[in-house]
Amino acid sequence: MKTTTNLPLFTSYEFDSRFYDELFDKNKDVREIYKKLFEIFGSYSVTEFNRLNKQAKDSFFNLGITFQVYGDNEVKEKIFPFDLFPRIINNKEWTTLEKGVLQRSKALNLFLWDLYHDQKIIKQGIVPEDLIKSSVNFLPQMIGLDPPGGIYNHISGTDLIKHTDGKYYVLEDNIRCPSGVSYVVGNRNAVKHALFGVFNQYNTQTVVDYGARLLETMETVKPQGVDVPVCVIITPGVYNSAYYEHSFLAKQMGVVLVEGRDLFVENEFVYMRTIYGPEKIDVIYRRIDDLFIDPLVFKKDSMLGVPGLFSVYLKGNVALVNAPGTGVADDKAVYTYMPQIIKYYLDEEPILSNVHTYHCSREDERKYVLENIDKLVIKPVDESGGYGISIGNRLTKEEIEKVKETIKAEPRKYIAQPIMSLSTHPTFIDENESFDSRHVDLRTFTLLGKDTDFVLKGGLTRVALKKGNLVVNSSQGGGSKDTWVLKK
Repeated sequence: MKTTTNLPLFTSYEFDSRFYDELFDKNKDVREIYKKLFEIFGSYSVTEFNRLNKQAKDSFFNLGITFQVYGDNEVKEKIFPFDLFPRIINNKEWTTLEKGVLQRSKALNLFLWDLYHDQKIIKQGIVPEDLIKSSVNFLPQMIGLDPPGGIYNHISGTDLIKHTDGKYYVLEDNIRCPSGVSYVVGNRNAVKHALFGVFNQYNTQTVVDYGARLLETMETVKPQGVDVPVCVIITPGVYNSAYYEHSFLAKQMGVVLVEGRDLFVENEFVYMRTIYGPEKIDVIYRRIDDLFIDPLVFKKDSMLGVPGLFSVYLKGNVALVNAPGTGVADDKAVYTYMPQIIKYYLDEEPILSNVHTYHCSREDERKYVLENIDKLVIKPVDESGGYGISIGNRLTKEEIEKVKETIKAEPRKYIAQPIMSLSTHPTFIDENESFDSRHVDLRTFTLLGKDTDFVLKGGLTRVALKKGNLVVNSSQGGGSKDTWVLKK
């Protein structure tokens, strides 16, 4: 039902009691934390806000804040959709989230060390061996290798939702190559530029220090014997969907953005070609998938990597961020064991709860999934970007049967979760010239270095721009908004 407000920008806003509305409480009163913001936005006329909205979009266009969407027949570059109404998280709530995502990142790092060394968690029967060995992201080449600083997942992205009970739940962990942090900073800059007076009404934590903190983290895992490490970011190139982020982070850190052809291996070290001659490289933040980093070890036809790079890594003469093989731990099937993993390595109870998850490789759970697809979300364990997801209550009978056959053919590849009620947040809908409620999630960013850690105080709030849609990924038509974490 619609709210009782008749403010110009909220005439279309619909309050739905089935979901946790972050702006209005169950009595349809504006929550205390949003009152000042709501009052300011409510004072704008449609004309005034359209001008501010256009200004924000123009800033994204001028800065080249884009992403690429891959279709069946073409690749499209798009301006990243951005909403001016920020999400606010109070300090108490954030403190719990921060502790929770840091706990998961530390446990996953210990888990990865164990998987590639003694495999005690497998030998003690806590995590099944076949679950690990059947993962396409498990790299036998990493067995016995000690990564510099003992860190595998230097950068982790944890996806969370707020359910109808007002609690946060972890949807998944991303530790292969979590992306989106450039949009966090871009969103903040756009809001401060378009709504400077509004931003100053709140005592908000900064997010613009991420580049400096990332560089510090990379420098802590420098190879032994190196005093001042030379760091670079390696990108697949300008046609990669996240190229804007690669170039953005390079500028933020003051490091060189390279492609594979810019590097070469000689005498068991990695060098960068420069106009002044070769320069030794010590730490590489890689935005290239495992199997493409070195054609001498992995995919022989890869044109993206550096021949011989993995042998240098084996010698400990270069650090790779994140380490190869981390993807085995963000497999969505491994996610089902996160409570046990946290308890095993940290002797702690999980601070943040998982969403209940069924793994289709287990016969009893597969039986339940096949009988209840209309009530579940089906996800492939090794995809990202929202690809391959099936939301049961949106499927026709024919589509449900097709999903069943897909699961039966490769049960290891699929998990299922209840259709969770993502919280809703006010989002400006251009065609209505008004705010309406849209579903959101939150991606947080955690950095682990040698004896150091950091959680960015604010994350990427992703928005499902289509009414009723639960898939927030930009590749699936989603957008984002700034996330304000209050200092107190």
